[in-house]
Amino acid sequence: MSKHTLSVMVENEPGVLSRVAGLFSGRGFNINSLNVAPTLEKDVSLMTIVAEGDDAIIEQIVKQLRKLIPTIKVKDLTELNSVDREMVLIKVNAEDSKRAEILRIVDIFRCKVVDVSADELTIEITGDQSKIGAIVNLLTRFGIKEIARTGNVAMQRSMQIEL
Repeated sequence: MSKHTLSVMVENEPGVLSRVAGLFSGRGFNINSLNVAPTLEKDVSLMTIVAEGDDAIIEQIVKQLRKLIPTIKVKDLTELNSVDREMVLIKVNAEDSKRAEILRIVDIFRCKVVDVSADELTIEITGDQSKIGAIVNLLTRFGIKEIARTGNVAMQRSMQIEL
């Protein structure tokens, strides 16, 4: 079983999200993350769905998604050259004696401190799964109090011209 990132363009109308989620739950299949937002066209939304499963199950899900009336386009970005990012907010213990070390980690990972208190820092991290995993591992030893994640957003890379 491997993770697959699906890009699903749908008509922006009530009930679409529940119909798409129903395809997964009806087959006993879990969605790892789901991100939905409007596109440049006001009547169209783009869903980025990350799910884990074997190729046969994902292929079946893609076929079923394409049959849904509000679905415009479905791409499995897993095998395509694509870009994906996630945004994470992490609230971490930041005692005076540890604050400088935490700020160095924030700087190295090109993150932002978005909230400060006497004993905590809230950090905003944007990146791919390996970057997110690495900074979470580093900050764990300071004591992570809370974490909030957006889930992935992804799109296929543009065609590159070879010279």
